[in-house]
Amino acid sequence: MTILTDTAPPATATATATATATATGPALAAGRSPGARAWARFRRHRLGWWSLWIFGVLLVLATAAELVSNDKPFVARIDGRWWFPVIDNPSERAIGGDFATPTDWKDPWAQARLAAPGNWALHAPNPHSATSTDYFSPQPSPTPPSARNWLGTDPQGRDIAAQLLYGFRVSIWFGLALTAIGTLLGVAAGAVMGYFGGRTDLLMQRGIEIWGAVPELYLLIIFAAIFQPSLGLLLVLLSLWGWMGLSDYVRGEFLRVRALDHVKAARALGLGPAAIIWRHVLPNAMTPVITFIPFRMSGAILALTSLDFLGLGVPPDVPSLGLLLQQGKANLDAWWIIVPTFVLLALTMLLLTFIGDALRDAFDTRKG
Repeated sequence: MTILTDTAPPATATATATATATATGPALAAGRSPGARAWARFRRHRLGWWSLWIFGVLLVLATAAELVSNDKPFVARIDGRWWFPVIDNPSERAIGGDFATPTDWKDPWAQARLAAPGNWALHAPNPHSATSTDYFSPQPSPTPPSARNWLGTDPQGRDIAAQLLYGFRVSIWFGLALTAIGTLLGVAAGAVMGYFGGRTDLLMQRGIEIWGAVPELYLLIIFAAIFQPSLGLLLVLLSLWGWMGLSDYVRGEFLRVRALDHVKAARALGLGPAAIIWRHVLPNAMTPVITFIPFRMSGAILALTSLDFLGLGVPPDVPSLGLLLQQGKANLDAWWIIVPTFVLLALTMLLLTFIGDALRDAFDTRKG
């Protein structure tokens, strides 16, 4: 008769399994691609990881600003008829009024029509747009925060919360566009200088020094006086100077990488300069480019905000954080104008700084 009992595994087997598991972890980590290891290091940086999530949420909300803050209903049903004012705003006469002008849905008459039996409308969470003026406010503008206007209104009666949302969208997408253009130009110029070196590097360096000595602010003032201010004009003018700082870092990386053995081997095999730069040098020189992107974005946002504050930026009918700061300076007693704008700008700069620090640590190969 055989009796079955639970027995502990031999000590040698347990030690062997532990040693195998310990050795497998670094082996698996070493087997991952450099991008996967950098992403893992970025995720371990909790402050940068959560900053990226918060910044992404703000970007999505600002991009879909019309769904969050709009003075026109998404859909309305009046006297059995369907209307979609956010797409095609009907006239007052079309919904039972006397005038052929587009319906102002803040008008007490329009509110009374929606309150009639069987009539209703679906509004955005914040029923204001950045440029709409509340002519029917019971208080003179600027009004402090209330249930009607969450963050109050400016001297023209426009909702501050809506202006912040729409202004943030303008600033963040302008910063992204300016960063993308400056990065492409900076990488291209730095790659040419760093890879070819010699006379090419010398001539381009002297040209950059001359171009960098041009007074950028004076040119902006001159162009603002000649042309109608617009985001496109600002993007072109700021892009003319926004690439020079990055080109120096890319040039230094190319000078370092081009002396490596695998680049010399590719050159000895007969590969052309374009193929060597694209396949062998550029992937190993992108670390400063990636780590500088958040800081370049913050600089672009601050540049647009500063120009708007000075009156050299976007037109007055375009919502802007700089214009809000200008209004707050002119109305210091209306603290609800400048304080939320400053908080939003400070929060954006902090988030981008934390993301930049996390990217710097993520691409630091000395860390596991």
